[in-house]
Amino acid sequence: MLATTPYRFILAETTDDGVAVVTLNRAEKRNALSLDVMRELIAVFGAIGADRTIKVAILRGVGPAFSAGHDLREMLERSAEEYRAVFDMCVRLMETIQSIPQPVIAEIAGIATAAGCQLVATCDLAVASSAAKFATPGVKIGLFCTTPMVALTRAIGRKRAMEMLLTGEMIDAQTAADWGLVNRVVAPDELETATRALAAQIASAAGYVVGLGKAAFYAQIDLAQPQAYAYAKEVMTTNALAEDAQEGMGAFVSKRSPAWRT
Repeated sequence: MLATTPYRFILAETTDDGVAVVTLNRAEKRNALSLDVMRELIAVFGAIGADRTIKVAILRGVGPAFSAGHDLREMLERSAEEYRAVFDMCVRLMETIQSIPQPVIAEIAGIATAAGCQLVATCDLAVASSAAKFATPGVKIGLFCTTPMVALTRAIGRKRAMEMLLTGEMIDAQTAADWGLVNRVVAPDELETATRALAAQIASAAGYVVGLGKAAFYAQIDLAQPQAYAYAKEVMTTNALAEDAQEGMGAFVSKRSPAWRT
């Protein structure tokens, strides 16, 4: 169980409706992504991925920051090998979030900067408070946000990503929604409710089908269109043969609610 694991820097719990809630719990450090924090996040998302009773995961942070990015205290006067270890861990975290079958929803109440903004861009979905702000400000401290750039460019496109990366300026939540970094913006006092409602909507579907679809989404996204269609039709064939697909289509034809197996 997630809640029984002794994490130091994060909180993890599951709800009765199959939603895992992971909370960055270092408000005094603005939920900076230290090596230890990233290790714990990798571990918890790995555990979520292995638990098929969990349908959706929410990632949030306590305090005024969702995450301020890497812990700069770990970034001073290090060797090349030590820097690579930090960025390798960061890449592993981002890849873990996208590789697990459950959709991961970022719930952003405050700021998300640098690798924290990368974390938002990496999550499958994102719900932001109207008070949230986003930036990739590394250029201002002499460390260009090159790894955040990978997720950011894929989320919002070239020109907008370059503007954020080259200026380091904050964008507000509505701009983030307009640019595609987040899915929706709600009032601060509605954030948790809106995020839980989105999670519950996703959790109502068959877990096998959602996991299959998430994997297929990332597999096809960078393929040329003919290769993407060739891949997608094979996935749909596999999906159509699945027990939950047969149940869902049969339920629709029979005008009844489906009884999912997963």
